[in-house]
Amino acid sequence: MVTSLRSLPVRRPFLTATLAILALAGLAAGALTAEPRAKDLFGAEKLPAVAAAQSFGFYSKGCFAGGVAIPMDGPSWEVMRPSRNRRWGHPAMIALIEKLARDAHADGWPGLLIGDISQPRGGPMLTGHASHQIGLDADIWLTPMPSRPLSMAQRESMSATLMVDEKTHLVKDALWTTRHTQLLKRAASYPEVERILVNPGIKKKLCDTVKGDRSWLRKIRPFWGHDYHFHMRIGCQPGSHGCKAQEATPADDGCGKPLAWWFTAEPWRPNKNPDAPKARDIMTMANLPKECRAVLDAPNPASAEAVTYHGDGLPIAGNDLPIAAAEPPAESSAEATVPVGATAMPASASAFAPTPKIGIPLPRPRPEN
Repeated sequence: MVTSLRSLPVRRPFLTATLAILALAGLAAGALTAEPRAKDLFGAEKLPAVAAAQSFGFYSKGCFAGGVAIPMDGPSWEVMRPSRNRRWGHPAMIALIEKLARDAHADGWPGLLIGDISQPRGGPMLTGHASHQIGLDADIWLTPMPSRPLSMAQRESMSATLMVDEKTHLVKDALWTTRHTQLLKRAASYPEVERILVNPGIKKKLCDTVKGDRSWLRKIRPFWGHDYHFHMRIGCQPGSHGCKAQEATPADDGCGKPLAWWFTAEPWRPNKNPDAPKARDIMTMANLPKECRAVLDAPNPASAEAVTYHGDGLPIAGNDLPIAAAEPPAESSAEATVPVGATAMPASASAFAPTPKIGIPLPRPRPEN
């Protein structure tokens, strides 16, 4: 005979007390684990850390100090999606983007449309990227800069051009030009650039069409997404002793078996665990290098303009203090006034701005369904 708990009233107080204890234990455990997410802390920062330029950790788990901004407009570039406030990077990264813009323009490319670089102090982003955390990654659109300047509204709403057929995973021949090839070759020519991520279809197009010197193709690496833009990554910079380098690319052109794998069914099969949380969604400060706490605590510059890089080849004045010695200027605060002008940060700039559903060039992961 099965006896129910209802027939044993003497046990009810015990059961009630046990459940209460378990509930309290659960609340206590929740309180202990309710650490702020690192992406919320770094996403809330609107200005960089006044400190020596240093990257800490790895491209997908770290932060950086001493960041500078690329101006909203240059003679051969325009920053896209300005409300996202992701035009920041290590000074070496920003200087290289400006150099690429100048060199590519001289090669015949109309000008760069610049996508996400990093948040002001790096760290995990609220949306879109796993990397871009240490100021050494940048997304460049494969859409050339229009002949007429884009308004701020157009920069927020203009769609990038999809260069790859999503069914065949091959480049759309009607859109691809030799100027696209030259742009990627130019970007790969810089010693600082260690790899450039593109859609597998773009890599195949280069493998099929590049003649003569093919040595630069080893830096062009296929990856999911990256069909609206290419992702340029530079190596750890001098002085960044806490920066973790990535593996070197193979010495060959990358046009053999590894590329052929991308044109099988395997890379495009649904993710077996699509509901698994992304690292950025659960990462706390405990998961990041210990220096990242100091990066968050470091003082702000007086304004965004004060730490905007204007291509003079020199670090931004006043942004070269060691983190440990940095002291907030009397006029500095989280509410620092931003001057109005072409290179000033928009008043609405925020990493919390929603991602427009209009083909913004963000890397897309392996298909989920």
